[in-house]
Amino acid sequence: MRSIAGTLCAVVLIACANEKTIDITGKIYVKGNEPFSGLVIEDIKDHQSYKITNAKRFDLLHKQQQTVRIKAKRVKKALGPGFPAEIEVIEIVTGNK
Repeated sequence: MRSIAGTLCAVVLIACANEKTIDITGKIYVKGNEPFSGLVIEDIKDHQSYKITNAKRFDLLHKQQQTVRIKAKRVKKALGPGFPAEIEVIEIVTGNK
């Protein structure tokens, strides 16, 4: 039983260590209609949109229409048009004050 628990812990630690972050520079805006609206950042390089799942933590609602650079991790892949990939912001690298 102990070896199974130890192996499981090792697998979880390896999975967390392999987690990759992405750098995104783009404008933040609200997309969608209530009650399905959400805060989105559109990458200025490839024009791909990402829905931000933890926007309140970084007070990103007040950065609408501003260009910011963030580090984030991808939480969910895009499902198609109208359903962008979802990200969690780890850090705001730069942004307009």
